[in-house]
Amino acid sequence: MATTPGFLTDWPWKKLGNFKYVILTPWAIHTLYGLATKEKSEIDYLNILIIPFLLWRALHNQVWISFSRHRTAKGNNRIVDKSIDFEQVDRETNWDDQILLNGVLFYFFNTTLDAASRLPIWRTDGVIITALLHIGPVEFLYYWLHRALHHHYLYSRYHSHHHSSIVTEPITSVIHPFAEHIAYFLLFAIPMLTTVVSGTASVGSIFGYITYIDLMNNMGHCNFELIPKWIFSIFPPLKYLMYTPSFHSLHHTQFRTNYSLFMPIYDYIYGTMDKSTDELYEISLKREEDFPDVVHLTHLTTPDSIFHLQIGFASLASKPQNSKWYMWLMWPVTWWSVVLNLVKGCSFITERNSLEKLRLQTWAIPRYSVQYLVKWQKQAINGLIEEAVLEADARGAKVLSLGLHNQDEELNRNGAIYIEKHPQINIKVVDGSSLVVAIVVNSIPKGTTEVLFRGKLSKVAYSIVAALCQKGIQVNTLYENEYEELKLAVKSQSKVVLSKSYTQKIWLVGDELTEEEQMRAPKGTLFIPFSKFPPNKARNDAFYQYTPAMVAPPSLENLHSCENWLPRKVMSAWRVAGIVHALEGWNVNECGDTMFDIDKIWQASLKHGFRPLMFST
Repeated sequence: MATTPGFLTDWPWKKLGNFKYVILTPWAIHTLYGLATKEKSEIDYLNILIIPFLLWRALHNQVWISFSRHRTAKGNNRIVDKSIDFEQVDRETNWDDQILLNGVLFYFFNTTLDAASRLPIWRTDGVIITALLHIGPVEFLYYWLHRALHHHYLYSRYHSHHHSSIVTEPITSVIHPFAEHIAYFLLFAIPMLTTVVSGTASVGSIFGYITYIDLMNNMGHCNFELIPKWIFSIFPPLKYLMYTPSFHSLHHTQFRTNYSLFMPIYDYIYGTMDKSTDELYEISLKREEDFPDVVHLTHLTTPDSIFHLQIGFASLASKPQNSKWYMWLMWPVTWWSVVLNLVKGCSFITERNSLEKLRLQTWAIPRYSVQYLVKWQKQAINGLIEEAVLEADARGAKVLSLGLHNQDEELNRNGAIYIEKHPQINIKVVDGSSLVVAIVVNSIPKGTTEVLFRGKLSKVAYSIVAALCQKGIQVNTLYENEYEELKLAVKSQSKVVLSKSYTQKIWLVGDELTEEEQMRAPKGTLFIPFSKFPPNKARNDAFYQYTPAMVAPPSLENLHSCENWLPRKVMSAWRVAGIVHALEGWNVNECGDTMFDIDKIWQASLKHGFRPLMFST
């Protein structure tokens, strides 16, 4: 929002929320009706192609968003070394409003202007006229409109909303108040309306012109330099005719320079070219890819979880992962992403963060949770994990934390097989077990004398039970096989009890908890999971804590996406453990049967600003 919002700041359909697209319904129905009733010679192809073109614009923009976030996370050619936050993501979630406005105005002019209907697919003269009018009037008028928008009166009421984003992303280019978008549309309509009135317009010239605007807007707002130097070497005058991401980035950091739209020539003419433009361009091109200190290795959960990654849909990634009905409409894209993930044979970077002096990265294994449960997939998955461990070591990472499903004895012995197979590597593998145990134990309300344990037995499960027995808390189990195994794993065997009832109000639950078992718990039971995946909630009269996690310290930068189902600014215990190991300089592995000191890692986490996530859902 602008500093002091002016007239027509909000979009007219703001109150409709996600149902805003219904405003196109009357025109869409009219188009379908005409297609069904008119003769082939009377069909208006421009009218028919409006909605497909709007979908193309949305896809075009989304490709730029994903590409930009992936490249920015890698670090090479990055321009501004600052982070974005949830506030910016929320402010930029309505980037599709301008596409919707485009559709409304297209339909309006198409149905009200006879000259704008039944246009040919292509006319070369119309394309040339469009190009000339853009190079001349549009670029010139935009320059002065932009300078006017930086006048205090208009800047505080309108343009400051756009400049709230110091670090730009492709979608930042279209984040403006409604009134400002109207002004831009009138400006960009000059070539289109001129060709329509002169009878030289075509579907190709109109749609091509808007695609060109989208392309240049998205490219210019990337936070990495991607225009190679050789282009300007071949044709030096091009520097006056085409801007670069670093050129426009200076406008967002300096505010009073580099006003031009896509052609910097007017900044040269009127003396508003930033003196550091060429220098920043050179520096950005030379910037190398980041070398992380800590790598957190995770994987996709479900096919549609690809959209919840930071490189996916920004609006989904900034909220806890949850199944949405409209995601079924994305099934063609989802299916292709599954195919690509199966074909792609290596991990990929999804997120970068920084804390104190540490550079943090999150890498994803292109496999889904269900594949970790299939025996014939385990060898291939272990191969992918092993490659990621070796790559992280080669890149100089100090710690690799494992946040993988079912990373137990059945898969890779909690990561131990990689250390045993490659004893020469310097990187330390941390499975996070000790911090998981610490979080679960410290989540149990004070004064608790007994808990009920139910879940898959694992390294974490045995350690939790042992820690509770040491504190004098009785651990009840429901099944004799669990009871016998847990008794053997703890010293205070008298504290492990085979329960014949479900009266306990504190349940520690893992992967194998069933809904039927949940229904037997008394009203008001607190379910505390110790697994990576939360239980399916079967009760409305019970409390469910999040999976083991901690609230990130305010100093952790570039955290603007949610980790799976966790709330904002919260990190899983497995991810936090790797960071804490690196911050403390602990030069030890925590994998296999090795368990780090529980109290030591808990206190170290608190010391570095991580806070317990104690509330329930």
